[in-house]
Amino acid sequence: MAAFLSRLGRFSFRRRWPVALLWVVLLVGAAVLAGKAPPAPPNDFSMPGTEAQQAYDLLGRSFPELNADGATARVVFRAEDGKVTDSATKKAVQETVRKLGNDPQVSRVVDPYTARSVSEDGSTAYAQVSYEVPASKLAESSREALQDTVEAAGSPELTVEVGGNAVEAVGGGHSSEAMGLAVAAVVLVLTFGSLLAAGLPLLTAILGVGLGGMAIKVLAEPLGLASTTSGLATMIGLAVGIDYALFVVSRYRAELARGRSREEAAGHAVGTSGSAVVFAGLTVVIALAGLCVVGIPLLTQMGLAAAGTVVIAMLVAVTLIPALLGICGRRIGPPRPRRRGAEGLKPVMGVRWARFVVRRPVAVLLAAVALLAVIAVPAASLEMGLPGDESKPASTTQRQAYDLVAEGFGPGYNGPLSVVVQADDGGSAKGAAEDVAREIDGRKDVAAVAPPRLSASGDTAVLNVVPETAPASTETAGLVHALRAPELAGENHAHVLVAGQTAMNVDVSQKLSDALLPYLALVVGLAFLLLIAVFRSLLVPLKAALGFLLSVLAGLGAVVAVFQWGWLSSLFGIAEPGPVMSMMPIFMVGVVFGLAMDYEVFLVTRMREAYVHGQSPKDSVVNGFEHSGRVVSAAAVIMVSVFAAFMGSDEQMIKTIGFGLAAAVLFDAFVVRMALVPAVLALLGRRAWHLPRWLDRLVPDLDVEGERLARENGGETDAWQVTVSAATGPGRDGPGPDGPGHGVAVETSSSGGGRDSGT
Repeated sequence: MAAFLSRLGRFSFRRRWPVALLWVVLLVGAAVLAGKAPPAPPNDFSMPGTEAQQAYDLLGRSFPELNADGATARVVFRAEDGKVTDSATKKAVQETVRKLGNDPQVSRVVDPYTARSVSEDGSTAYAQVSYEVPASKLAESSREALQDTVEAAGSPELTVEVGGNAVEAVGGGHSSEAMGLAVAAVVLVLTFGSLLAAGLPLLTAILGVGLGGMAIKVLAEPLGLASTTSGLATMIGLAVGIDYALFVVSRYRAELARGRSREEAAGHAVGTSGSAVVFAGLTVVIALAGLCVVGIPLLTQMGLAAAGTVVIAMLVAVTLIPALLGICGRRIGPPRPRRRGAEGLKPVMGVRWARFVVRRPVAVLLAAVALLAVIAVPAASLEMGLPGDESKPASTTQRQAYDLVAEGFGPGYNGPLSVVVQADDGGSAKGAAEDVAREIDGRKDVAAVAPPRLSASGDTAVLNVVPETAPASTETAGLVHALRAPELAGENHAHVLVAGQTAMNVDVSQKLSDALLPYLALVVGLAFLLLIAVFRSLLVPLKAALGFLLSVLAGLGAVVAVFQWGWLSSLFGIAEPGPVMSMMPIFMVGVVFGLAMDYEVFLVTRMREAYVHGQSPKDSVVNGFEHSGRVVSAAAVIMVSVFAAFMGSDEQMIKTIGFGLAAAVLFDAFVVRMALVPAVLALLGRRAWHLPRWLDRLVPDLDVEGERLARENGGETDAWQVTVSAATGPGRDGPGPDGPGHGVAVETSSSGGGRDSGT
């Protein structure tokens, strides 16, 4: 792999202008197609295979006039002076209802006065608008007509707001991406000490994200990709795009410092760091694409779109980056040598930290595990739900409509349940539905029950049930379970199904819980096999997987504390603490696993490279931090900044994902990879790099550390010179007869005159 990628890097370096032009052509072509593509549909939370979805499907067959799966909007009116039943106000409300019904995609609008949708105090009323098509197929003109009608109806005497899935939320623009890029630019300049070198990762990441985003826009309408899809792909694409380019450019400059020519440096950088990029990217792609096994369309779309963006970032790193390095020429050179003090060259902070860890591995290991365990405690109280209008910012019309209904009618009116009664023998469902209605009406947790409505065939009935509590509350979830109990149908030989927002939340949570273990087995299993081939070890991939679990649990603990419990909610801009988005846990598992393996591969491959070239296990840990510690830290800061910047989004889903990923990556990069990894490797010693002989024969040699590159360049000494001296002092391995570098201190240098201490 390293040899192939090295040849690819050299080719891109030599043919720099054609390669760069090819990427520009791809970007322009995607932009032209995206400009002609229709806008992406809004999020569609259909959940195949759930009981709530079965109820919706049955309603669609038995009551086609209801358009059960169609988009809905609730227009809420509140009289500021007087009542909505006053003649002038009533006339204004009815005129608005008439205008709402003029849209060609509207199937019906329920007049609040005929439907008795007026509050007891007469201050508030609402009109229910039903559309013929689902929200994903609602025309932009229909959304605009809805918004325009509502805005025109408002006056100082009458407040008019609208909620529901037919209302398109106004996005937060590109401020989130800009903020993340600004932080990334500062970190890159500090890392490279050069504006041009810092600009390359930013430029290529923007190009990759732009290409991926426009491809998603082109495919959004034909594939039904939701509006959230591009936001997630942008978030992931920016983070990994900058990181992957950062590692290749950093290795290129290090190879220049070793005395290589620019073409050789580009080839070696792509062959070594590029290999790490490819395998790290593959773990991310496996984790994201594996979301398909969950069986939730929105999650599948988000995962595949983000995986496609990661693939683009990988291709950019191994082709466009070396081409641009060739174009920049001598303007990007080796890093400036550190000044030598009176006592010699002082070790960098990464080396000092690594030496501290390998001297006290047990203390560091226990402290890191204890810290993550404490942060993970809130995860035990996790409550899940789908984002609704109650989770939107208080300034939005959806949230204001939600609050008006809750104040005027009660919180349960924001999430009524549809109870569908179907006769088992195909006979009349009237008697069974009436019995079910009486049974439900007698419950204390039910505010109102509408009379049953029979289908044209008479074998199915539907009744509207209004809970006493809010849609996202645990009490309403308990009501759903009670309504689904077999005892409710009694001896009427009928089948009872429950639909509605809370019913869908319950079903989604159960579906995600059922899918979590198969998903973990698939993703972790495939990535484990890949990492065995990368590191040629069993214990290193196992340690990586266990560290990832700690990171995810700590990230979920932080999400629960902020978004559910409300800790520091004002600081993070959380309008209303509540249940965590149902898809967040399994989504975090997938994304964080992939990103965690990024840092594992980048950091540990450099350690293995040092070990393979003759250093002792503990010295190889120090060497890995010397060459990769600073770059991995910079990459983590960039990724955390990009994710955290998306907390500025108005989409609650994007806000939660941004915070959760930022927290989990922070814990993984700076606690797990910077503390747990060196501590565990120091304790394991040579055993960390052991692979049974029978397995060694089966596992392909991917040559991530670039041994073949050294042989192709004229032998090992071209890249590494090994100097052996007696090993004494703290942090050394004890004497022994076997293992690379066992019982010796190793220093490495290149034929180009650069010298790297391995101790």
